[in-house]
Amino acid sequence: MENLVQTLLASTMFWVPKVSGAVAIVLIFLVASRIAKAAISRASAKLKLDDHVVVLVARISGVALVMFGFILALGVLGVNVSALIAGLGLTGFALGFALKDTISNLLSGVLILLYQPFEIGDRIKISGYEGDVVAIDLRYTELSSEGDKILIPNSKLFTDPITVCYVVSGESVDSKA
Repeated sequence: MENLVQTLLASTMFWVPKVSGAVAIVLIFLVASRIAKAAISRASAKLKLDDHVVVLVARISGVALVMFGFILALGVLGVNVSALIAGLGLTGFALGFALKDTISNLLSGVLILLYQPFEIGDRIKISGYEGDVVAIDLRYTELSSEGDKILIPNSKLFTDPITVCYVVSGESVDSKA
């Protein structure tokens, strides 16, 4: 019985610092995630960035910090994280390949919102479609033409030539974007 108590005491003395250190690391990274999100929101207000882009960047940074904290905490606990990191890399590659069109539209949407080659209310022409820009989302840009709703994938808007039509004193003037 005395041998069992000594073994439990030795195990406790070994694991308590590791577990408390891992919990502290996770908590620190959770707080850092919230701080990063708040800092991104404050910086975006000063830079006048689009809300969609801000939310996307804030979420990505928050998730990345939390994931890094969990991996670091597992390392503190003695788990071999090199296999986990390699697995995450392969999973990221497979997901990226499977979702390449969606990711292309998403990144194109972010760039369109940042560079603003056209704005809501502008009349644009692209690939045989023409209409007034009603909404610019991260995945699609919505055009309205004679009561029709046209959704153009942002990757097409980012790669194909766009004609932005400006109206000057009743006449339509074309301008290549």
